[in-house]
Amino acid sequence: MTAVDGMARILREEGTAFVSCFPHAPLIDACVGVGIRPVVARSERVVVNIADGFSRAAGGGRVGVCIVQREAGIENAFAGVAQAYADSIPILVLPSADPLRRHGVPPGFDAVKQFAGVTKWAATVNAADRVTELMRRAFTALRCGRPGPVLLSLPNDVATETIEGGARYLCVPRWRAGPDHSAVGKAIDLLFSAKRPVVLAGAGVHAAGADANLLRLVERVRLPVATTMNGKGAIAENHPLALGVGGLSATAMVDHFLRRADLVLAVGTSLTRWWMAAPLPDGACIIQCTVDERDVGKDYAIDHAVLGDAALVLDALAEEAGTRLEAGRRATAVDPTDEIRAVRRAWLAEWDPLLSSDEVPINPYRVVRELMHGLDRGRAIVTHESGFPRDQMAPFYESLAPLGYVGWGHSTQLGYSLGLAIGMKLAHPDRPVVNVMGDASIGMVGMDLETAVRAGAGIITVVLNNGVMSGYEAHLPLASERHGAKLLGGDYAAVGAALGAHAERITRPQEIRPALERALSEADSGRPSLLEIVTREETRIPTYW
Repeated sequence: MTAVDGMARILREEGTAFVSCFPHAPLIDACVGVGIRPVVARSERVVVNIADGFSRAAGGGRVGVCIVQREAGIENAFAGVAQAYADSIPILVLPSADPLRRHGVPPGFDAVKQFAGVTKWAATVNAADRVTELMRRAFTALRCGRPGPVLLSLPNDVATETIEGGARYLCVPRWRAGPDHSAVGKAIDLLFSAKRPVVLAGAGVHAAGADANLLRLVERVRLPVATTMNGKGAIAENHPLALGVGGLSATAMVDHFLRRADLVLAVGTSLTRWWMAAPLPDGACIIQCTVDERDVGKDYAIDHAVLGDAALVLDALAEEAGTRLEAGRRATAVDPTDEIRAVRRAWLAEWDPLLSSDEVPINPYRVVRELMHGLDRGRAIVTHESGFPRDQMAPFYESLAPLGYVGWGHSTQLGYSLGLAIGMKLAHPDRPVVNVMGDASIGMVGMDLETAVRAGAGIITVVLNNGVMSGYEAHLPLASERHGAKLLGGDYAAVGAALGAHAERITRPQEIRPALERALSEADSGRPSLLEIVTREETRIPTYW
């Protein structure tokens, strides 16, 4: 057996059903030979984004796998891997590479060296008999600890070498680290003493599959729950204890409760200080629960930490809290549900004129409301695009189920949502998958709608076409005034139809829901849709800091 055949067999044993790829590498045909389907995209960046979307949606330790060629192929993949790294998404990147004897010879591209800053682990298969060892290490890194991309390059000469003997490959389980019992006890001491505690749930809750674990704790102690952008949906957003998302844009409930908090229990979040995260209040006690010790106290001086997998940490906190409640001890804080309800009612009333607007061109907030009412939010998977589609959707689209809304954005790359949607649809072909883009972002990746057509991935891509890069006159005042630098144009429905998708152009609010219903019907047959909605430029977003 050759090295490339050995890698393909291991991928199959690890449950890999498809690999996203472009344009060629020896491993692609080897994968086909063992029954793994190739999904060939139009660009390497989208190849990586598809693998990323699959990993986010699949769960159960399954990871997206992508294959690209040496040199130009892996160079073009850098942006996608950087995005996955920023969001802590486990993907396996398998580029081919120059023969070993050419390593280090300019201008050859050393992927292991160049990707070191955007991967959890990167290595080269430098001998055929190391395939089993290195693939085992790769899947261990992918499934254990803090998630992140792993890169394993396969030189073309090593690919054809014969594996002599070698250890039998054993599939890697998902090993998890649990919390220290004394750390859990102290956390509950602090939590029970707080008058206005708030839970801040991050992406680590999703990564650990810990949505139910979170719910058990917060219902037991009656804790209000805010989420980061990447943690959106960690609790159903119609739950009486849900505050919604706190990012660049946010709900009024997050602002109201977080500003007044005397304790923040942060679970599955690095607590990074940056413009896309709600700031924590000065003087509040901070308990940070994370799987990665590098997060502890990184940007905020914390009062206490509990290290471990989010699901195991939340279970331990809920168990300790339950023990104390059964012994007759009560938390100091009062049930916040009435207060949450009042703040939510006032906030939605404030924004209702935009959410229910009948204006033409269509207000993008009306699109958000139509999607909410036109989709089965118990089944649908929705994601945003970078920029205003994110800032307008995230606070108002009410996610009702785990994975109902996929938030992202520690790197804010335009066009990322299309490949993400394709990967999520391949993970869940029975669920509607919708990505909402602007007219700037579809310009980055629009040709890969044809990838969805060939792959039979019946996604629904909503393009909000307002003909401009919204708000960019603030960044490019002279260029916008003198040269129209913020202006864009295009007939995106025509492009979608030419690429083989079902496509419609929508100009009135009343047309949105019927068009969505037609797109859902097309999705059932595996055909993607592009719904181009002509919107007004809308720069108002709910932001509080």
